[in-house]
Amino acid sequence: MSEINHQTPIAAIATPIGEGGIAVIRISGKGAFDKVKSCFRGKDLTKADSHTVHFGKIVKKDGRIVDEVLATVFRSPKSYTGEDTVEVSCHGGVLVTQSVLETILDQDVRPAEPGEFTQRAFLNGKLDLDQAEAVADLIHAKSIKAVDAANQQLEGRLGQHIKTFRQQIIDATAMVELELDFIEEDVEFANKEQLHKLLSDLNVEIGNLLDTYETGRLVKDGVKTVFIGRPNAGKSTLLNTLIGSERAIVTEIAGTTRDTIDADWSYDGLLFKLIDTAGLRDTVDIIEAEGVKRSQKAFEEADLVVYLKDLSLPFDSEEREEIAGFQKRASETPFLLIGTKLDLKNSPKNETPKEDRIHYDLKISAINNTNIEDLKKVMKQRALENKDYDTSSILVTSSRHRDGLQKARENVNRAIHALDQGMTGDFLAIDLRAALKDLGAITGEITNEDILSSIFSRFCIGK
Repeated sequence: MSEINHQTPIAAIATPIGEGGIAVIRISGKGAFDKVKSCFRGKDLTKADSHTVHFGKIVKKDGRIVDEVLATVFRSPKSYTGEDTVEVSCHGGVLVTQSVLETILDQDVRPAEPGEFTQRAFLNGKLDLDQAEAVADLIHAKSIKAVDAANQQLEGRLGQHIKTFRQQIIDATAMVELELDFIEEDVEFANKEQLHKLLSDLNVEIGNLLDTYETGRLVKDGVKTVFIGRPNAGKSTLLNTLIGSERAIVTEIAGTTRDTIDADWSYDGLLFKLIDTAGLRDTVDIIEAEGVKRSQKAFEEADLVVYLKDLSLPFDSEEREEIAGFQKRASETPFLLIGTKLDLKNSPKNETPKEDRIHYDLKISAINNTNIEDLKKVMKQRALENKDYDTSSILVTSSRHRDGLQKARENVNRAIHALDQGMTGDFLAIDLRAALKDLGAITGEITNEDILSSIFSRFCIGK
């Protein structure tokens, strides 16, 4: 976000652009009531009580009526931004909403930049920085679990953990620095065993919070789920079945899917980002070959791999090696082997001999919806396998927060090492101050304009 005056009144449409019953235009900043009063015909908003709603009309400077509206007054500091704020509710519709906004802007009000209302809430002490980020997460959430995680952060639960960590470090730093102040008197204020235990406990607590990041990432961003397999194995059909629409083209011609196709699908509150890939085979077709290359790249970035095997066709040694190779390459990434086209009558007779059969996680028919519900459950179970997820526990969902916690933990470990090596308190104090700075950057107690620009640039205008 560019360098701007955070006192100037700003305005923006706070509801989605389009046809609807109402639209809301938010105005906030010093003098907001006077600015709106200039184009509002109704009660004198400068004299209105906070949290009251007033009927009136928005008029142009030449007296032309733009729209009949309701103006809601929020007096500082009891507003979202902490500033004097007016929310004008007008009739929905692109033209009328834009006309009301332009009329307000004509009163020497500046258009808001993306996220500027929330940035002002942060700068005015209404939100910590991590809570401000949660606002954007809440807006962009595509699953119930992502909403839950954002709400936890918006409530300040992550911030409370960080503040507790900071207080522990402040206590440790105070013991060390007090001793430094009296170094010439050879007075020892810091109990080394007590200090070591405090830092060791802190190291474990930060580590426990860091351990939630992988689950938090999946909850926030979705489980990147890649369907791979031979051409015509049923990848596109399965994707269409799960999302309930014809997102991918399905034909009997092998190689129909030439590129990766993405679709969002939510199951039991968890978002899955489904990726249909080109069938894996050697081909001289340049376009199909590029599709296969992209399939391999999607596989490498997956959170969950689902290999589909057409049950109506017998296994050959090449496909058997291919599956084994993918399982090995998947390493710690959850891998499912799913048999498809269970509905075809000739599938049983074409099964491989009993001693050569490969274990399937499930056999399905996407056409007949056979075992599809079971597949959904297995996909969620495997996606969160070995990941502790409890809706009551706080999750780290932001890579910025993870990085801050990692740096803080590294500095705490350096302090522990310095203590073990018998180093003087000034070395410990350097590491402890660095850890304080790392944690303070998460909640915004220590920050800079570059961090703020990066965070608030992803907000929508009007929030």
